[in-house]
Amino acid sequence: MALKLGLRSTRIIMSLPILALALATFAIGTTEFVIMGILPDLAQALSVSIPAAGLLVSGYALGVAAGAPVLALLTSRMPRKAALLLLMGIFIGGNSLCALAPDYTWLMAARVITSFAHGAFFGIGSVVAASLVPHDKRASAIAMMFTGLALANVLGVPLGTFIGQRHGWRAAFWAVSGAGILAAAALILLGPACGNGGALNLRSELGVLRLPRVWLALAMTVTGFGGVFVVLTYITPILEEASGFAPASVTWLLVLFGTGLAVGNVAGGRLADRGGLRALLFVFLALVGVMALFTFTMHIPLASALTLFLWGVIAFATVPGLQMQVMHEAADAQNLAATLNIGAFNIGNALGAWIGGVALTHGARLDTLPWLAALMTVAAIGLTAIAMRIGKPPPRPMMALKRDARAFLD
Repeated sequence: MALKLGLRSTRIIMSLPILALALATFAIGTTEFVIMGILPDLAQALSVSIPAAGLLVSGYALGVAAGAPVLALLTSRMPRKAALLLLMGIFIGGNSLCALAPDYTWLMAARVITSFAHGAFFGIGSVVAASLVPHDKRASAIAMMFTGLALANVLGVPLGTFIGQRHGWRAAFWAVSGAGILAAAALILLGPACGNGGALNLRSELGVLRLPRVWLALAMTVTGFGGVFVVLTYITPILEEASGFAPASVTWLLVLFGTGLAVGNVAGGRLADRGGLRALLFVFLALVGVMALFTFTMHIPLASALTLFLWGVIAFATVPGLQMQVMHEAADAQNLAATLNIGAFNIGNALGAWIGGVALTHGARLDTLPWLAALMTVAAIGLTAIAMRIGKPPPRPMMALKRDARAFLD
């Protein structure tokens, strides 16, 4: 009995540093998306057009994809705890520069600086989270860390938007900086257990770029999650024009979608732990199905809202499995690979948004976008099938060892 209590206490202690990581991802996720809610106010204040202000979103995404691997390599010789704290320092400083920006150019530069911390933190943080739990719980640990990103869409973005609309757009960035300070403090307090893994081998990290299976896993991320943004980028006009919701209702519908993201994140972690690539293939198939369904339900308000929640659940259920797959294929070079995968997510986001925009520009109707999203996910299904055929076998499961340990404890 005492041994059981000891094991339970150990699990609680291990979850605390993951909770600190989740707090950091909450802050990072909020700063990525909050700008969408304050875009009109920001554009007016800086005397730029709405499309020009929208480029601040694109600039951030490209900064994640291009700059994060560089920072991951520059911090590869640092202990992981120190690297995470350095990245949070860049995040806090970048958001402070955003709040102080005197003009559009300054703000764009500050957004790009902030974005560098995003990808590297998520990449290194994934490795840290996975290192704190048994091998067969790694995807769940990563999902727990990514819960912060899901909650950013449910709580952080609406709250940041409210602060920005009430007290000016600069206040939103100051609030995010404050959240970053809290996250850094949590990482410092929980530091001894937070993945202080020592210096990493730079040559080994760069060696991951020679592995075809890693590039295959990255392509799965681009196509598997990119289809979500074919629709999500234009979800407001879809809900207002196709579903018939009033503009005031869209915020609450996005909160419903964000709640689905949080649920799907946890479920996806458990599925990935149990089923690996087979579970990921199942989620992709479900994602194609819900996109096809949305083509019809978007014209019925209640059905549209329910499908939106279900879509959120299934869409984010892909995230832990995709991140885990890249880390699995990278073996001893997980730091750079995990960071590259965060860039792959953002490339997929940009690609999905571009595909949807091109379709609409050439006269496509809003209800055709889910079909395009489904086609993009079909590509991910094909890549997953290839990975299942040629990928290396997963590490030996620990279920037998766990059964023996449970029998001993009992």
